[in-house]
Amino acid sequence: MNAVDFILAGMLAAATPMLLAALGEMVVERSGVLNLGLEGMMALGAALGFITTYTYDSHALGFLVAAVGGAALALVFALIVLGFVANQVAAGLAIGILGTGLSSLFGKSFESLTISGLPKLALPLLSDIPVLGALFVQDVVVWLTLLLALAIWAVMNHSKLGLIIRAVGENPHAARAIGFRVLRVRCAAIAFGGALAGIAGAYASTVYTPLWADGMIAGRGWIALALVVFGTWATGRVVFGAFLFGALSLGELTTQAAGVNIPSQLLACVPYIVTILMLAVISSNRRRMRLNTIASLGQPFEK
Repeated sequence: MNAVDFILAGMLAAATPMLLAALGEMVVERSGVLNLGLEGMMALGAALGFITTYTYDSHALGFLVAAVGGAALALVFALIVLGFVANQVAAGLAIGILGTGLSSLFGKSFESLTISGLPKLALPLLSDIPVLGALFVQDVVVWLTLLLALAIWAVMNHSKLGLIIRAVGENPHAARAIGFRVLRVRCAAIAFGGALAGIAGAYASTVYTPLWADGMIAGRGWIALALVVFGTWATGRVVFGAFLFGALSLGELTTQAAGVNIPSQLLACVPYIVTILMLAVISSNRRRMRLNTIASLGQPFEK
């Protein structure tokens, strides 16, 4: 397999954990809440998903437990920022640290154990295309994630529910004045984002790299947060950004396989360096940022 085939074959799978977490966070931020605890929610989901899958030999059950664990941790965050009107940045960082600590605690006895991943599913005809065919041979979670992205785009842009979420994010007081339950909408959005973060972590530990190792999320939660800004809260651009970073994350293996003498530590830093550069470029376009930024993002709501 040459470098192009390797990147095409692995790009979507590498992007899936970041894309799942980013899609959930996009919905949360569209409702006006900034959740910086994604890294911890993904780490907790990775631990719970791996433990469940290893114990019961069921990926479906592992994803379900990971989703419940991520949503539960997200609801703790919701209680703090919505119930006690705490600072969202500080609460998110604290929840992220809590989730990371819990993942280390729960996964301690499963360190270095491995499980079987999911089989690949090839799309008929498309998988036979020369070169690009490798792109259409993926596991079922990758295909479901792409369908989920399409569903979120449709809901956010062409449904009453999407309109309610966006109204709550833009002007919560006006939304409440016309009868929308702001806190309930935001709480549901936070739980949804936490569930997707948990599933993202479970995918990383049970499918993409089917083993448990402490710290295996390795900053993917922070990249997911950056993807939301990179995509300026638009589903299509978030998906594109995830694919881009998925391809970049494979650069280390591709370069080493080609025999290029570059330190592996430097290559591992490339996705994070590109994240910083992209955010700097996007932030420099103040007109676009003003047009797309959620008006009440990060601001507490009190009746």
